[in-house]
Amino acid sequence: MCNQQSVQKRSAVVFPRNRKILAQLGENIRLAIKRRGFTQTLISQRTGLSRLTIRRIERGDAGVSLGHYVAVLSVLGLADDIAKVANDDELGRKLQDIKLAGTRDER
Repeated sequence: MCNQQSVQKRSAVVFPRNRKILAQLGENIRLAIKRRGFTQTLISQRTGLSRLTIRRIERGDAGVSLGHYVAVLSVLGLADDIAKVANDDELGRKLQDIKLAGTRDER
């Protein structure tokens, strides 16, 4: 038997600043759909997602899986854009350089 607690979905904690980023992503996707003259129904048919899920993506809903976002971006010809996220990790490189410089000084 399943108890109610195991059936409930867990949701990610999304802070207000990140909600704005997701909302902007959703708006960008919505505009890309409109620019191409696509409808939610067409996107739904091509992705296998419900129109409700497409609407949630257009709003930047944090509860929609990244895979669903990628499916929509793929239909729009924009899936490769996902690979650009964190591609230029400037902060990570600076932190690594500081660590390497410290190691050099210890010698």
